[in-house]
Amino acid sequence: MKNKPVLSILIFMLAISVIVNVYLLTTGPGSEGTAAHEPEAGQLYTCGMHPDVIQEGPGICPICGMDLTPVSSHAEKGTTSGERKIAYWVAPMDPNYFSDKPGKSPMGMDLVPVYEDELQSGVVKVDPVTLQNIGVTTVPVERRDLSVVLRTNGIVTVAEDKEYLVNHKISGWIEKLYVSRTGQMVRKGDPLLDIYSPELVAAQEEYLLAYQSARTLGKSGIPSVSGSGRDLLESARRRLELWDISDEQIKELESSGVVRRTLTLISPASGIVLHKNAVEGGAVTPGTNCFKIAELDPIWVEAQIYQYELPWVRSGDKVEVRSPYDPGLTLTGKVDYIYPYLEAKSRTINVRIVLPNPDLSLRPDMYVDARIITSPKKGALSVPKSSVIRSGDRDLVFVALGKGRFIPREVKVGVEAGRYYEILEGLSPGTQVVTSAQFLLDSEASLQEAIQRRLQQRKAGEAAHQH
Repeated sequence: MKNKPVLSILIFMLAISVIVNVYLLTTGPGSEGTAAHEPEAGQLYTCGMHPDVIQEGPGICPICGMDLTPVSSHAEKGTTSGERKIAYWVAPMDPNYFSDKPGKSPMGMDLVPVYEDELQSGVVKVDPVTLQNIGVTTVPVERRDLSVVLRTNGIVTVAEDKEYLVNHKISGWIEKLYVSRTGQMVRKGDPLLDIYSPELVAAQEEYLLAYQSARTLGKSGIPSVSGSGRDLLESARRRLELWDISDEQIKELESSGVVRRTLTLISPASGIVLHKNAVEGGAVTPGTNCFKIAELDPIWVEAQIYQYELPWVRSGDKVEVRSPYDPGLTLTGKVDYIYPYLEAKSRTINVRIVLPNPDLSLRPDMYVDARIITSPKKGALSVPKSSVIRSGDRDLVFVALGKGRFIPREVKVGVEAGRYYEILEGLSPGTQVVTSAQFLLDSEASLQEAIQRRLQQRKAGEAAHQH
């Protein structure tokens, strides 16, 4: 009987222990942990590599195949609170399929969101895997000295200011030729031919008569008489001078008193006889061109350049000229003049090049190759030509913003120099621009604009239908 209180106490304690254990099993940490593994209704999941992939419930990323992870309550709150508003949903494998609400694509894949902040700023976002697959590369915008070497061809011509025509102002007959062959070298002052002219003989006789009369009448004390003698002499002298009789020849006539039967034409310059139109014994009339003489040192080259090359060429630019028939022959000259018109058939512009030609290695009508070494454009802002998309209406480059984001930017292009374009407006030094696969980015940007227009049209149609 004494053990009954002790037994009652043990039974009571055992009952309390059972109650406590049952309570812990039903409400303790174990039950909470079990519930945590069960997906809650409305839980959002996303891909760690592609945060644009968001769906309700667990699954697999349609882009990379990774398991989706649950979005934290903070992130979910940020997504649903309107921090980034979704503009539309698009199929990951078919960008032409879009919707204004989440769902499935025709291929059975979950649609991915496109946010309004990206559309409003024109940003194109590409995931890292796609960037690597399409091979997007970027380079910084830099300042550099731009220059080009223009390669062209030309034709050797005689310098226009070194051509001379030899003719006469009297009629007569050629009695003697001193230069009888085309291509003959002559020097300034060399005799070319003698012309017999009865008019010239008569003019010399009149001058001798006037000369003697002036000397006789000059001794007269009557001023009017002596003056008339001088006037007559001046008139006869002027007639000889108009026929290109030199002062030396007139002095010789005065001293000798002998009339010359012929007039000698002399060379006005040193050069080559390019054309001969005189035959010994032939009759000539006033104005007949008997010889064409030209100096071949210096000599001209008429080269052709295209319209787009014109901004590079300046008077004074250095030019190297090579002859196709003699690869070892190189002459250095300069651009002397740029003609102010285009050739109608070839649509090219002629450039005059002046070259020294001491050995007469270049001859008229030769074909030559020319390299115009243009002056560099110092510190020009430039980008590779591959980075510029030229549509005709405008010029675009894609600027890399980082983290797979790109934005198209309109630029103003200047001159073209080799692999580079000069940028006049739209970019600053250090900006990263895309140099490859930018046409894919341009297609994506155009697609986003088209989708936006279609969504606006759809919303406008729905609003009109509701009214």
